[in-house]
Amino acid sequence: MAVLAIDQGTTSTRAIVFDADMRPLAIAQQEFRQLYPAPGHVEHDPDDIWTSVIATATGAIAQSGLTARDIAAIGIANQRETVLVWDRTTGKPIHNAIVWQDRRTDDMCAALRAAGHEAAVASTTGLVLDPYFSATKIAWLLDHVSGARDGAEAGQLAFGTVDSYIIWQLTGGRVHATDATNAARTLLFDIHTGQWDAGLAALFRVPLALLPDVRDCTGDFGTTAAFGGAIPIRGVAGDQQAATIGQACFTPGMMKSTYGTGCFALLNTGERAVASRNRLLTTIAYQIGGRRTYALEGAIFVAGAAVQWLRDGLKLIASSSDTDALAARADPSEAVYLVPAFVGLGAPYWDAQARGAIFGLTRNSGAAELARAALEAVGYQTRDLIEAMHADWPAAAGTVLRVDGGMSASDAAMQFLADILNAPVDRPQVMETTAMGAAYLAGHGAGLYPGFDGFAAAWQRARRFEPEMDATMRARKWQGWRDAVRRTLTPY
Repeated sequence: MAVLAIDQGTTSTRAIVFDADMRPLAIAQQEFRQLYPAPGHVEHDPDDIWTSVIATATGAIAQSGLTARDIAAIGIANQRETVLVWDRTTGKPIHNAIVWQDRRTDDMCAALRAAGHEAAVASTTGLVLDPYFSATKIAWLLDHVSGARDGAEAGQLAFGTVDSYIIWQLTGGRVHATDATNAARTLLFDIHTGQWDAGLAALFRVPLALLPDVRDCTGDFGTTAAFGGAIPIRGVAGDQQAATIGQACFTPGMMKSTYGTGCFALLNTGERAVASRNRLLTTIAYQIGGRRTYALEGAIFVAGAAVQWLRDGLKLIASSSDTDALAARADPSEAVYLVPAFVGLGAPYWDAQARGAIFGLTRNSGAAELARAALEAVGYQTRDLIEAMHADWPAAAGTVLRVDGGMSASDAAMQFLADILNAPVDRPQVMETTAMGAAYLAGHGAGLYPGFDGFAAAWQRARRFEPEMDATMRARKWQGWRDAVRRTLTPY
């Protein structure tokens, strides 16, 4: 028997078939369009999401040589916070999906902060008032799509993050559900009680009738016949939580950082929801058997997207894989810093109005220096997060950082990360840890895969990056980054 993992990301969808020993048998991937209807607005066409799910899942099953009868369960990992609202009768979305990167509700968040709501929201949800999260996006749709608010109040519409939308489609509208990790990213969910919060729903003007049922990460999410036979859906988690599971970070104090479009670092804090004093997020790492495990999270909006900008915006490289070679040609005496605040700055700054900037340019600066600056920005931003985590939870100091995601394949970026952190960085054998986490949840839920101890024992490291930079250079480069960020932040 095998497990099908669907990893629906921000720029592409992957489907991977894992065998009974959790080894990948086949993979299919498909990119889809990014829509930018206005400055600061980021959308996806729901049909693009859905067709990419069907195409990649069908393709991976076909490549594996298996049929639906051989698939024990499906696991789903998804881009979090992205919002869809659809008609319960037709299943048709009322608008494009509003993506987690979208900043159109910044004024709404600012008004709520000015009215003094942020402390109460944070104590219940573990989150900050920022356009990143789902609630203000939902309110925007209800206010800007004709008839939507009346339809929502009447129970005619359904809201979901991308996992809910995929589950609805796969089950033919029979299941409207999400898992606790995705619910925890909406600004509407009490992470301490594990329930939707009526007070928050009223604050954000989101009718409770719109919201999905919340289940365990290994819960029963229905059955699909979309791939030629009945297959149960038994694992769901937001992509960063799925990567945490895929990296076997089951022990309090373990941490991982995923480098995809953005960068997201999670630190397992066990059964204790640690309230951050440094503007990190308190979130649910996973929920199994009704028991919640919590994490501190730092979210960086732009990591791999900076390399995509070099490729697609500046045309400096033909392929993302060319970045390392180009950066290696940079003049070591050039101190160029890229602060990639293309859609604002995330943790620990949470400055939605900040925009990208480059500092330290000279007449000798060129493509190589920009490429190196893009790679180094990932390390600098990660150190921002790790220092905040250590301040919030000192027991995590000295922990090895496990990395994954497309950008973690860059030896140059990972070596710089180890250098600027002055700590070891471990890259796993299986790089598709998000999909592996989703597969593990589904396989565990279906009784095919072992418990946490067995899965953790099977985790394998491919390479460890040890710090090589001398302390004086590290301090000088870090001071330059801090100065660059200071100059980028919006004055208040």
